[in-house]
Amino acid sequence: MTVSRISSRVSATRVALAGGIALSSVVLLSGPAFAHVSVQPQGEAAKGGYATVNIKVPNERDNASTVKLEVNFPLDHPLASVMPQPVPGWKAEVTKSKLSKPLELHGKTINEAVSKVTWTADGSKIGPGQFQQFPLSLGQLPEDADQLVLKAIQTYDNKEVVRWIEEQKEGAEEPQNPAPVLKLSAASADHHGGAAPSASASTPTDEKAGHDEKDGHDKADAKNETAAADSSDTTARILGVIGILVGIAGVAFGVLAGRRRSA
Repeated sequence: MTVSRISSRVSATRVALAGGIALSSVVLLSGPAFAHVSVQPQGEAAKGGYATVNIKVPNERDNASTVKLEVNFPLDHPLASVMPQPVPGWKAEVTKSKLSKPLELHGKTINEAVSKVTWTADGSKIGPGQFQQFPLSLGQLPEDADQLVLKAIQTYDNKEVVRWIEEQKEGAEEPQNPAPVLKLSAASADHHGGAAPSASASTPTDEKAGHDEKDGHDKADAKNETAAADSSDTTARILGVIGILVGIAGVAFGVLAGRRRSA
């Protein structure tokens, strides 16, 4: 082996090691940024509607377990209903606060709203390398906000407390301890409930329109099936041609290899 080849291999090895070290550093440094308390809706969280969400709590410590979580709700956009789903091994406590401005909901005046939900370990805990989800039913979501900031406080069994209360500022980097944020989607047209047309209101004209629509759908389905069949046939032909070309290339390679051995 020549000196130049040895030098090239050594250089390549050094580059690979340097790249691996750099990648490991990035992973180690970026890891904690993803391990924070967050809120995730199950399905849609639309303005003016109701939603079920999960408060996801990962354990960031290698030598301690999470034994308590406190989630605070904004009173400038109060929620009349916040109901925790039972979680085995955890005790949930709902705290309400009096509102400075009463809330009108379904024709009723509400003078207080949930300001905090606290989960305390009761035979369970979140150990190192684990996470726990705490489901909540929320409603009615505000119509005049794009998001809800739910500030959280996480407590470990070694008495350490982590406050996830820093709000994200537009254009700035993510804070070290970001507060969980529930993004609200646009209000659906029927989130307040819409009346369905009565079956007795149908007329002969409506029935005729229904038959015409059905015939149109049948014709469209037949056309789609024909197009699908043509597409499948074309795909099969293309694959067949590719297979033939690959076979020819293999034969040619074999012939050339045999000639080289003979030479």
